[in-house]
Amino acid sequence: MSNAVLSAAKAKPAARPLSPRMASWRRTFRQLRRSRLAIPAGCVLLVFVLVALFAPLIATHDPFKNDLANALLTPSSAHWMGTDELGRDLFSRIVHGARLSFMAGIASVAISMLIGVPLGMISGYVGGRVDAVIMRVMDVILAFPGVLLAIAIISIAGATFTNAVVGVAVNTVPIFARVARGSTLSVKEEAYIEACRALGTSDFRIIWRHILPNISASLSVLATLRVGISILVVASLSFLGLGAQAPLPEWGAMLSNGRTYLLIAPHLVLFPGVAIIVLVLAINLFQDGLRLALDPKSANR
Repeated sequence: MSNAVLSAAKAKPAARPLSPRMASWRRTFRQLRRSRLAIPAGCVLLVFVLVALFAPLIATHDPFKNDLANALLTPSSAHWMGTDELGRDLFSRIVHGARLSFMAGIASVAISMLIGVPLGMISGYVGGRVDAVIMRVMDVILAFPGVLLAIAIISIAGATFTNAVVGVAVNTVPIFARVARGSTLSVKEEAYIEACRALGTSDFRIIWRHILPNISASLSVLATLRVGISILVVASLSFLGLGAQAPLPEWGAMLSNGRTYLLIAPHLVLFPGVAIIVLVLAINLFQDGLRLALDPKSANR
């Protein structure tokens, strides 16, 4: 047997090619690394997510238990971030507050996407009077400043955490509707959409199977950005007394309660404020890298 045949027999089999989905994920991660701050921001964001998921295991005390004998304690080994005006452990309340903040951001964005994206896609795909009616309704909602619209909804429905989330979601619906409409208008003119129509494919199948996957990248970037904004707006509403009510450990409400004791116990304001700033900043920086990674033009740069 010749040396060439022996070499071919000993050679390792060629590696199996990656699936299109895995190749897409690898390409996205490679592009994400081009943003210097995206990966560190993603790591910080992951820490907040883990804290929110495992809050009962991470918290060192019951976040709702009052201990007036130990009120307004400064940070120590017993209470890592001190205690508030009712003697509740501040670290445990901030840990549980991370869960509320993520719930506020994700829930409001999910509601607005479930309403705004289908409306925008229908508006852009159908056009005509349907497009005009839907977009005029969106324009009416956008005419109101976001926080004022949320305050109006809360004043009617009541000052609760849930109503604050709904108020922020209603204000975000037109934003997703406009982005979905604009993306649909550009995608529906592609040749493969015309081919689907020629083959008799239903409009619902064209929208669901062909248009939605092609506009999902821009929607994902927008959703990531809006999560951070929603967290900030809900915290602002809670700070004004229009969102989470006592004894919920929401960061904005904690800031509102702590401002009374700012001169004698500044840690009541410092730690919730830092938590809000770091989380929102991490989301915004990660969103910037995600936008670069999902931009088709960036792959060729």
